[in-house]
Amino acid sequence: MDWVTGPRVIDDLASTRRAAATFLEDFGAPDSASGHSDWAAKWTKIGDAHDLLGDANINKGQTDDAERAWLCALTSFELAKRLAREDAAECEKATAKIEATARKVGALGQKIERVPVKCYDQSEILTYYLSAAGRSKAPAVICISTEEETATTLLGRLLPVLVDRGISVLVVAHEDISDSSDHSDMALSCCLDYLSVRSDVDARRIGVYGDGLSAALATQLALSDRRVAAAVCDGGLWNLARMLASTQWLAGTADVSHEDVVSACRSRMIQRFKCPVLVVASSRGIVSLPEASKLLSHASPAPIDLQLAMPQTITHLEEIEDFVTFDERIFGWLEHKLLPNSAS
Repeated sequence: MDWVTGPRVIDDLASTRRAAATFLEDFGAPDSASGHSDWAAKWTKIGDAHDLLGDANINKGQTDDAERAWLCALTSFELAKRLAREDAAECEKATAKIEATARKVGALGQKIERVPVKCYDQSEILTYYLSAAGRSKAPAVICISTEEETATTLLGRLLPVLVDRGISVLVVAHEDISDSSDHSDMALSCCLDYLSVRSDVDARRIGVYGDGLSAALATQLALSDRRVAAAVCDGGLWNLARMLASTQWLAGTADVSHEDVVSACRSRMIQRFKCPVLVVASSRGIVSLPEASKLLSHASPAPIDLQLAMPQTITHLEEIEDFVTFDERIFGWLEHKLLPNSAS
């Protein structure tokens, strides 16, 4: 595709997502260096075109066509948001478009429920629940947003990924979990309680996915609640780093943590996991590739299913992750672990 003249609007979700992924792969090339703001504006226009097409289709009563167009718009707006990271106003504008379009998709056939989950202290966490189409007892995943995103924004990013997955999701905002008067793992256990009693959820196949700093929250839930059947998390590396930093501060030296001591801590931590784990390493996240690789080497002799995933990062002007390919990787892994007979 010729990115110099500009990307084309394609009224097909798979093609739109391939176009976005291809754009990100090629973005570091010299002929793509027109600046983030220009490309953010172009992808916003593409999203607007899909969004308007969805509106036109809904007015004609063509709900399937409307949903497909809006899902294309969500991918385009997400890419525009990431390209506009350095421009707060443009980033906020793209986020607002994502949330507005996500609500349109949610209004179709009442596919998405706004669900208040009650915590142990009787407070409530407002979540989104999206049920898997065509399944009476589907696996489910608790998805926790980054510290920078709302639950609605994360829902907008995930809706195109979840098409035909056969997985239900409960989307939660990082802020709501981390600010809960209950401990975050207890608040997330309440989310797990809610899913476990739903008639359309298979209580034996509930996973958790934490994005950004929420990867550490996903780890806490996986370690504290044995009902978790699969976890996309940080593998405990955030808590390990904090523990070592505290030890060094108390000792007043940076030399207190010898590698053999750290290795022993990693080994003990790994042995606590009782479910399959996908550790997400990222240059922008809380887990570095070297630390994740060390964790993986410690997991090799242990009886644990632990894998490592790292998104491709485009470093032209600033770091932008290929979220399209990476999200497909994450939910393909979750589908494989929670739906063993899946072709993913």
